[in-house]
Amino acid sequence: MKTEMKSFNKINMDIRKLICLLAVMVFSLSACHKDLGDYDINMPTEPEVTTLDSVYTAVVGDSLIIDPGIKAPAGAEIELSWKISVMIGNDVTYTGPKMKIIFGLAAQRYNARLTIHNKTNGMKYYHKFTVSGATDFESGTTVLSVEDGVTQFSFIKRDGTMQARLYKAMQGKDLPVDPRYLFLLRNKQSGGVLLGYWIITKNGGVRLEPNTMAPHDRYPNTFSENFFTAPDDLEIGSLMEHEQGVMMGVINGKFYGGTTSTWDQAGTYGMFGLPADGDYELAPSFTMAVTGPGTYFIGFDRNRKQFVRINLYGAPMYFGTQYSVEGASIFDPMNVGMDLVKIVQLNNADCYAYVKGPEGKLYELKFNVNFTGPFTFRSQQKREFIRPDLVTADTKWQGAKNGVIYIASGSKVVRYNPVNEEIRELATNFGGKPITMLKLSEDEETLMVGTENTIWITNITTGANGSLIRKIEGIPGNPVDVENR
Repeated sequence: MKTEMKSFNKINMDIRKLICLLAVMVFSLSACHKDLGDYDINMPTEPEVTTLDSVYTAVVGDSLIIDPGIKAPAGAEIELSWKISVMIGNDVTYTGPKMKIIFGLAAQRYNARLTIHNKTNGMKYYHKFTVSGATDFESGTTVLSVEDGVTQFSFIKRDGTMQARLYKAMQGKDLPVDPRYLFLLRNKQSGGVLLGYWIITKNGGVRLEPNTMAPHDRYPNTFSENFFTAPDDLEIGSLMEHEQGVMMGVINGKFYGGTTSTWDQAGTYGMFGLPADGDYELAPSFTMAVTGPGTYFIGFDRNRKQFVRINLYGAPMYFGTQYSVEGASIFDPMNVGMDLVKIVQLNNADCYAYVKGPEGKLYELKFNVNFTGPFTFRSQQKREFIRPDLVTADTKWQGAKNGVIYIASGSKVVRYNPVNEEIRELATNFGGKPITMLKLSEDEETLMVGTENTIWITNITTGANGSLIRKIEGIPGNPVDVENR
């Protein structure tokens, strides 16, 4: 009985506690309900931004100044901080009422943010905008020249303004001596992505970022650093640009090709591995053909005096004379028996080689090849060259796809048609000065000719015969090579 009584009292007590708890909750809810609307909330006054644009164009190397036009609440202590976000590298930050920096990023678009900090009440306000990087170097002509033995690199704007000796002015030092080539590398298989300028000299070279003209900070920026394992000594025979934006050619008598087996934004893209393996020593001159199935090269072994086959299978591979021959009675490509002077490529089919026999005569050999399988060398013609007097150590050659060869010798340029052996001097008079540069435009409608301090732009379309279009004067020294962007 006592046990039942205790249980009843306990239940009764729990009920009383529950009733009290419910009463407290109802009172609290009632108090909250009565309090609704009793508060007058005053939000802090936001600083007004009056002149901040959504997009700013910044010229690389120039000042970027942004005034947001802040109107702060009375008595507020305001601090402004700025950030330009960068995908690769460090973000650009600045603190101050106006952003004042020298814009040194690449020429592309960047997300940016202005932070307004009201230090009086601790509030922060964020405003987004965009910075679009531009450069004086994104359109114009670059010129490689040699002036009193010093290699010079200059830039010509579209309006004709020249920034002569640009590399020396920016870097405070000279380029390597004995300039040979100027390349603006583009990966044409990925939309023409720019990969930098290469200034190539006899024993080295320098790579520049194309928008800033500073040494490239993503890729190796000297020629020796562009090797995974650099040879002790470097002597560059000749180089060409492959359509994937890498260099390929003859270095120290061996054939090298820049790697394309990685992303073109990777720091190792375009670097040289080991040369094509084999027992050979190449003459400097070679040809490159890019066809549907692949890329192949025609070289000349200067010791064995024979034409050799090189194929690009990821990396260059040397196959020597592993090809069949058609027309060996005309000349035997495996046993030419003469020294190579120059190979001129007209297209992916016809090639001409100029070779000098032991008796001193200069011969012209015409041939074409199929080095993508079946591997065939077709000898088509052998004859003495009609104008051996044009060929010296300083002769410049350019082969055009229409079957014409342009030859610069001394102070003259001639148009040579090997089909009928017609030689015609161009209409432009180059002032009697030695010609130091000869280069076809990409569309092969103009021929650029370099003489001391001048580049002559000539019209070589049908019927024009090299008439003068215009000339660029004030080049430091003798032009060697030129690139248009």
